[in-house]
Amino acid sequence: MQVYRVGGAIRDRLLGLTTKDTDWVVTGSTPEQMVSAGYLPIGKDFPVFLHPDTKQEYALARTERKVSRGYAGFNFNTDPAITIQQDLARRDLTINAIAEDEQGQLIDPYHGQQDIQQRLLRHVSAAFVEDPVRVLRVARFAARFYQLGFQIAPETRQLMKQIADSGELDALVPERVWTEMNKALAEPDPQVFFTSLRVCGVLKTLFPEIDNLFGVPQSASYHPEVDTGIHVMLALKKSAELNYDNDVRFAVLTHDLGKASTPANILPSHHGHEQRGIKLTRNFCAQWRVPKATTELALMTCEFHTHIHRAYEMKPSTLLKLFMRTDSFRRPERFRKMTQACLSDARGRTNFEDDPYPQAAYAWKLVEQLNALDLKPVLDSGLKGKQLGQAIQEFRLHYLKSIIEPEKIT
Repeated sequence: MQVYRVGGAIRDRLLGLTTKDTDWVVTGSTPEQMVSAGYLPIGKDFPVFLHPDTKQEYALARTERKVSRGYAGFNFNTDPAITIQQDLARRDLTINAIAEDEQGQLIDPYHGQQDIQQRLLRHVSAAFVEDPVRVLRVARFAARFYQLGFQIAPETRQLMKQIADSGELDALVPERVWTEMNKALAEPDPQVFFTSLRVCGVLKTLFPEIDNLFGVPQSASYHPEVDTGIHVMLALKKSAELNYDNDVRFAVLTHDLGKASTPANILPSHHGHEQRGIKLTRNFCAQWRVPKATTELALMTCEFHTHIHRAYEMKPSTLLKLFMRTDSFRRPERFRKMTQACLSDARGRTNFEDDPYPQAAYAWKLVEQLNALDLKPVLDSGLKGKQLGQAIQEFRLHYLKSIIEPEKIT
């Protein structure tokens, strides 16, 4: 029995990065021997075990053979005779196919160290095309390591295109796609995930709603970058720079989907894109099984982001309607996230990256103050039902009118 540290832990150490997780591979052993040694079996598809003390994962070395379409269409072999080199051969990228033995020696049969030095994301073997999830993983690593100068190797891009053209992407289960997309959104440059997929033709196959935004013109006076797809990528990058959470980043990604369906005769104006985008966003979220809270924020941002942009122009009564329609009195934190998405949208424009956007703070401050408002005088009035609800709204409106001057809400 031999134990090897593998994959990301080695890669990140060579890059000078810290890593949270360490993966281990065991050769020369069987499931029965692992259990006898005190390891706890947890793997469903192939033998994976938890170390009795550290609780880290240890997997038996394995080879795999493609037998049907899709991510799950593999047969696995975990014979004790399988070598670490054979196990590394099934991995996606050379930078992830490096192992370290118990003496600290590196096993690098696919020149991962060289690709780390050259900043290349390169596939290990032609078997790369057998697993369609790998196109998403490569794009995710491109997003993670973009700031370190990594690029996808041309031959790997070609294989990604081959997978897109083969129809294999149709076999991906929605949950798996969402898992990869959600991880990519959390990377330092999430926009690179989508632009990388676009280069190799995967974006138009998997996410046509996003791909359709590229080439759609906007008014150059508001959007010097003109192209809607470029704007969305800039806004997504800005949301990451501002360290907003994944719900906000996803809302930024989908906020302008309606612009792809703008009638040609009104371009570059996009009047009504908010309403047109609602159905597209809802369908996108349903297709990829996006969690409920993430979906709700995306739909709200799609419908109301231009309202926040115009917050200073709104009358108190219009602002109150906005706060009610967004359920900001019961769910203020979600409203705050929407203002963060709107800030990302406003600064996701060429030459506007650092411009002030006081509308977000203005709208959020009003919601905070309204939620802190003492409603006891109204609640003690004896009114019930609809009359009480109406009285509360009138009370809030009266308060809004009294503080609407900018100097009173800063």
